[in-house]
Amino acid sequence: MTVASASVSLMAPVADPAVGASAACCEAITRAQARNFYHGLKLLPEPKRSQMYALYAYMRMLDDIADEDDHRDRDRRLADLEAWRRLTHDAFDGRLPDDPPSGPGGNGGDIWPAFADLVSRRRIPRHLFDAAIAGQARDLGTPRFESFEELEEYCYQVAGTVGVASVHVWGYTGGAETIELAAHRGTAFQLTNILRDLREDAAAGRTYLPRQELADAGVTPDDLRAGRVSTGFIALVARQAARAEAFYERSAALDARIDADSRPTLVAMTDIYRGLLKKIARDPGRVLRQRVSLSLPDKLWIAWRAKRSMRKVRM
Repeated sequence: MTVASASVSLMAPVADPAVGASAACCEAITRAQARNFYHGLKLLPEPKRSQMYALYAYMRMLDDIADEDDHRDRDRRLADLEAWRRLTHDAFDGRLPDDPPSGPGGNGGDIWPAFADLVSRRRIPRHLFDAAIAGQARDLGTPRFESFEELEEYCYQVAGTVGVASVHVWGYTGGAETIELAAHRGTAFQLTNILRDLREDAAAGRTYLPRQELADAGVTPDDLRAGRVSTGFIALVARQAARAEAFYERSAALDARIDADSRPTLVAMTDIYRGLLKKIARDPGRVLRQRVSLSLPDKLWIAWRAKRSMRKVRM
């Protein structure tokens, strides 16, 4: 896959009331929905912080088109994704909707002025958003991934693209190699999410783990829905956790390649997700008993520690 890789300089925000109101809407969506990202994003300076809120709000609303439990059938969701793709292209071309869709949970607000401002200022490649929309279309119905190669492609579409878009906001050095590292970090996050949400997704008819690996472990989607923990299941989760950890390791060089003022955010977000992965690896059966999460104090401590560590580097 080909991804643009130019480093983008910081630009002052435009004093546009519509963009300001839209940015406030994006922040509200992020604060309400981004349980694991919000505390890391707060560490960013402006305008990067607001731009990341716009990116998150866009991705959150896109995800809701595919996932929100509102009784739309598959054809309706596909039509809505196509409409979202057209809105996205219009935003890249400077055209904003007269009647924008509402935010998650029916919340009002228009994300599009902030999103259009973001992609223009940071020169984020359009194809990243086309790929993200394609990933959500792939997620409709009952997704099936026969091999890890198919799952990895999906992880790039729904999460690697977010990692790549994020480094355009944060600023980076290292060209195409850094872009690849950002995609790997996004894949690590998505694999962590898949493990955390195994039972919840299975209950909704979605099983993201490769079918061949499920079969090799003697685990069925019915086992996941019923919460049946077996030696095969424990081995299956251990294999996936090791794979996710390998993506964290593979992308380790990313932290030093983004702008210093953005590193605490990346470090905090990574530590939160890696903390989730470690909890899963220690007790694989836990994902079938309850949703694995970090406490709010744990997240705040991680964010404080990330900010503190970068302060020491500058001293």
